[in-house]
Amino acid sequence: MHGNTAHTNRRDIARRLLETEIEKLPPAERDIVERFVNRGRVARDVTREYDEQLTFGERVADRVASFGGSWTFIFLFLALMLAWMMFNTLILVQRAFDPYPYILLNLLLSCLAALQAPIIMMSQNRQAAKDRLQARHDYEVNIKAELEIMQLQEKVNELRERDWVALVAMQQRQIELLEILLRHLQTKN
Repeated sequence: MHGNTAHTNRRDIARRLLETEIEKLPPAERDIVERFVNRGRVARDVTREYDEQLTFGERVADRVASFGGSWTFIFLFLALMLAWMMFNTLILVQRAFDPYPYILLNLLLSCLAALQAPIIMMSQNRQAAKDRLQARHDYEVNIKAELEIMQLQEKVNELRERDWVALVAMQQRQIELLEILLRHLQTKN
């Protein structure tokens, strides 16, 4: 019975704090308030949840984008291009398969750029979706934390009010005792 009373109090507190009917809230916010009322958790690892639902292709695209945007890739690619040019210019002077102006190299670079750009864009789109999911989760946690803080403030105010009432009653009792003491002293004199 005591647990049910606490459940009702949290619902009343949530209703009072939000200054609206819980049923009139948007579904996502109503869910947060219901978790607050039922003392449910809101915090979770949305990044792990998001990463677990990625397909194999999406994971590969993310790794390609991660490697394609690294200094390691830039240095390796620069070394490969220099080696290509030197091999075709200095080593295969008479029988170069891609002599200067390196048309085959340009074609390979264009193909690489044509493939790499959409892969990076797909990865960026997924990252943006993950960021939106994280922002939504942060919003949910913030709402629940705000409700918890408001509830704590409510409890502190109730305790302070109760203490003031007890203090006034104590002072009233002290005044009564002092009056009794004064009457007693006056009757002795």
